Amino acid sequence: MLILGIDDSGRGPVIGPMVLAGCLITEELSCEFKEKGVKDSKMLTARKREALAKIIKEKAIAYHVVQADPTEIEMKMKTGTNLNSLEAIKAAEIINKLNKGTEPIKVILDCPSPNRKAWEIYLRRFVNNKDNLDFVVEHKADVNYPSVSAASILAKTTRDAEIEKIKKKIGVDFGSGYPADPTTCKFLRDYAGKHKDDGIFRKTWQTWKDLCRTKEQKNLKDF
Repeated sequence: MLILGIDDSGRGPVIGPMVLAGCLITEELSCEFKEKGVKDSKMLTARKREALAKIIKEKAIAYHVVQADPTEIEMKMKTGTNLNSLEAIKAAEIINKLNKGTEPIKVILDCPSPNRKAWEIYLRRFVNNKDNLDFVVEHKADVNYPSVSAASILAKTTRDAEIEKIKKKIGVDFGSGYPADPTTCKFLRDYAGKHKDDGIFRKTWQTWKDLCRTKEQKNLKDF
């Protein structure tokens, strides 16, 4: 049986895309990846992630990466599709891309929802061929399964590359893009107005709403 691990990167930031990756491997490769130090991307340095990502891409049977940019996330939110549901839709895209229907595959996903069963049921709605698939939906799957750890690394390195592209395009270092990052917060205060239409912000996020509310209050005080 083959193993398809799927994980995300960038669920929480106010800037940049959410990325999901899928990594299709064998049981033997799972053991090899573990020996080489493949683990949840959050437990690795950027340099180590990049080195392991190269190994993963070279050795995996197949892999596939999908993105949801801020504009797509905003559109989905406004039409009632929350982030957990969007993640299920994107995970199904990966499954449909990598599943050829010829061999049994254990699909292991790091579940973003507290309700694992409900999320799995929703995910299955978007999977084209389920006959050869065995689903394992768990919390902390990125820690417990090398296939999901590998997917975590591919997702994280892809998102990091996308963030660097945005920085290069606008010519400003805004840090990680996460609300808790002081560099990101300063960028929002200084440049949100200038880049608000560049498609880099998740405007449905509370961080963005709070920023706009603060700016409105400041403007009122000027009168």
